[in-house]
Amino acid sequence: MIDIHSHILPGIDDGAKDLTESLALLKLAQSDGITHMVITPHIHIGRFNNSALQLSNDLVVLKTHLKDAGIFIKLAVAAEVRLDIELMPLVMANKLPFIGKINDINYLLLELPHSHIPSGYDKFINWLAKQNVKVIIPHPERNRDIQANPFYIEHLKQLGCEFQLTASSIEGGWGDKAKQISENMLKADLVRYVASDAHSVKRRPPILSKAKHLVANLVGENKAQQLFVTNPWHLTESLFCE
Repeated sequence: MIDIHSHILPGIDDGAKDLTESLALLKLAQSDGITHMVITPHIHIGRFNNSALQLSNDLVVLKTHLKDAGIFIKLAVAAEVRLDIELMPLVMANKLPFIGKINDINYLLLELPHSHIPSGYDKFINWLAKQNVKVIIPHPERNRDIQANPFYIEHLKQLGCEFQLTASSIEGGWGDKAKQISENMLKADLVRYVASDAHSVKRRPPILSKAKHLVANLVGENKAQQLFVTNPWHLTESLFCE
């Protein structure tokens, strides 16, 4: 399985606190059958001011510890980028770490606030499209406005967005509403990826196998393989081949 959303670089956002926790998370992922992981620290202007160059350097350092720890997962780095108009100069300067590139189109993991859908979100997504950037919305099922009005999903789809569900939402770990929206989106074939959004060993571990089993029961083995392996690899292959 390929996990395209995780917070495993140590000490740079609200994910792994230190190297020990980073390695523990990677060992969990490896034991669960995950072979590739994209580490996606937050870029949240004013809170987590991470840069593409810094993240790349941090990944190089983390990789030096893997062999001695018995970890053989393939790692790449991108970012989970919080929607903000102040991102525009970074896009124009090509300073955002994209999560993939398909047919010369850059893909951006664009996070919405958990509490609401911000005004002007559609204009910003349309602007990104004009810059040759396609948006993937992570964990839409956990957004409160979407929970109150699932119409937003259809609108985001019309804007060209793809969707990535959180594995633990499918298991019910984020409550009944998130679980129901996840199941509805899966049945309606609106989901392109499922990922762990791993932050910590206890709170949100990098476990995908349980959700993959549930998805297979819900929409079939072939679809589960697409969501956990085929689609993630197609998206991120360019990152692992660099």
